[in-house]
Amino acid sequence: MTTTVTTRFDETAPEAEIARDLARRGLWVAPALVALGALGWGVDGALSVAFGVAVVIGNFLLSAAMLTYAGRISLAFVMGAALFGYLVRLGLVAAAVLLVKDLGWVEIVPLALTLAITHLGLLFWETRYVSASLAYPALKPKPSGPSTTKE
Repeated sequence: MTTTVTTRFDETAPEAEIARDLARRGLWVAPALVALGALGWGVDGALSVAFGVAVVIGNFLLSAAMLTYAGRISLAFVMGAALFGYLVRLGLVAAAVLLVKDLGWVEIVPLALTLAITHLGLLFWETRYVSASLAYPALKPKPSGPSTTKE
């Protein structure tokens, strides 16, 4: 008997859809954040902010991938992936910062500010677009256009 374990990133999973939307919004604000880093700390600040945004987006995508994978196994595995996955991802973010902190292009202040503000900012921004209902478990549906009926 052979069992196949798939590790692909399911495009229909609600958590994957939300993470992709978060990543898209992160990419929208990234140029402004990098410009702010460049204004405050020069090229090193811009590079540090860009690295921070990449870590944040990677963190959200990894979270969605872990939950999607766990969802194919069992509900208990989803709960374990949510709890222990958070700890693992927190460790990965810390490891990413520790790996680059002594490099010449790293400015710790803009990197730390980017990690904190971008994580929280993207999460609060995304709450406006998450439906979290049984009909639409991921993002709220977009309006289909102007209504032609008169009230």
